[in-house]
Amino acid sequence: MGPVTVSNTSPPTVSQPGAAPADVPYPKTVRSFVRRAGRTTTGQAKALAALGPRFVLPFAPAPLDAEAAFGRRAPLVLEIGFGMGEATAHIARLRPDENFLCCEVHEPGVGALLKRIGELGLTNIRIVQHDAVEVLQHMLPAWSATHPERGLDGVHIFFPDPWHKKRHHKRRLIQAPFVALLASCLKPGAYVHLATDWQPYAEQMLQVLTAEPLLVNASTDPALGGYAPRPAYRPPTKFEQRGLRLGHGVWDLIFRRCDDSLPT
Repeated sequence: MGPVTVSNTSPPTVSQPGAAPADVPYPKTVRSFVRRAGRTTTGQAKALAALGPRFVLPFAPAPLDAEAAFGRRAPLVLEIGFGMGEATAHIARLRPDENFLCCEVHEPGVGALLKRIGELGLTNIRIVQHDAVEVLQHMLPAWSATHPERGLDGVHIFFPDPWHKKRHHKRRLIQAPFVALLASCLKPGAYVHLATDWQPYAEQMLQVLTAEPLLVNASTDPALGGYAPRPAYRPPTKFEQRGLRLGHGVWDLIFRRCDDSLPT
């Protein structure tokens, strides 16, 4: 990793601990996506047809054999909600010695990433076009000392839907039960990297991650208030660059699974 630059403005103040307002109940089922309209372009459709059979993995309620899926053994990083895949392709190209398992349900985004895979000649990406929560529950079993081959080496969740209105906060992905599930799938020392441009969601993310006993904050600079500099591997999006020019904040959070929290 090269030098890092700070993309966040002055860190927001965390007001109260907890995952969400007390009067906003956690829903029985949280999905990692929200359905939205979108048209698949001709180029994306061609990429889906030509490259989908190789790079898109079917969802299955059984543990994923990552070595077979990628054709090699390498550190495994999960990305949840990659949008149109520009950042995903950039990171995979920058880190060729790692495998990237990427979850996105929207066909135009899947087609767009497949198109970039073809253009860049990438081989270290696989896509599951399915809800990431169910992928974690069924395809990525929890790490344990008795099965050290299991587990994720990293997780990326960049700019998830902030659900701005208070009554919609229960739909946010980053809630305590989801983070507990995510942490259970990490290897000791593995990281989770979140980014958001919505300050109230940044506050909630920091609260939830800090409260998870399997995780420890990787940011140790008191001046950043628990937030992290943007790692060099995460490219700023065009919306992020525009927001920064307008004085808007962007907050990165990086936590690692505790080495001393080893289940038997």
